[in-house]
Amino acid sequence: MSKQKREAWKVFQIIAEFVDGFEQLSHVKPAISMYGSARIQADQPDYQRAEEIALALSNAGFSVISGGGPGIMEAANKGAFNGSSMSIGLNIRLPHEQSSNPYQDISLDFRHFFARKVMFVKYASAYVVLPGGFGTLDELAEILTLVQTGKSRKIPIILINGEFWKGLIDWFSSSLLAAGTISEDDLKLFSICETADEVLETIFNFYEQRGFTPSAKEEEVLLEL
Repeated sequence: MSKQKREAWKVFQIIAEFVDGFEQLSHVKPAISMYGSARIQADQPDYQRAEEIALALSNAGFSVISGGGPGIMEAANKGAFNGSSMSIGLNIRLPHEQSSNPYQDISLDFRHFFARKVMFVKYASAYVVLPGGFGTLDELAEILTLVQTGKSRKIPIILINGEFWKGLIDWFSSSLLAAGTISEDDLKLFSICETADEVLETIFNFYEQRGFTPSAKEEEVLLEL
């Protein structure tokens, strides 16, 4: 097969991933996207905290979307799976680390990170971000950028375990804000929580006056994702 034909076939693969994602996730709202390291083990506090938060979210009526793999992703899916709402895994094919966990009511497989990213953002009423590595930082920077630039509706972005994130947040202030590359308002795009109760309170307080259904203007923004 020629290079041109291979590239054309790749386009069809990408379209198929979008279509499959849209079809399977269009009914899961409201949903919360949860992130964190694949390397966190089940006996570590952050795994247990992720599971507790996901269970509380699920019992409060939120579907929970994770990366579908091990570590924090597994904890999030496990907590949601044991709750009353849907547990959703957006699995990505990687040479290492990523293997699908068994706690998923809906399991989608992706070859392409950017198609997967759209699914995380499009159906999320909030982001809950636990300690993680480069992949977690990538997803955090993605949603902060989308909300900051108005390319996504404003939603709660919640960082779990303030001690872990302290160095990054201090750097935001001491370097980015000091250099004028972000504004004071940008530092208000996220909040810190430690417990499941705090996460629920933050989310419900945010939506108290407006409800979870996106406005017509927000729907237009989401259609552009």
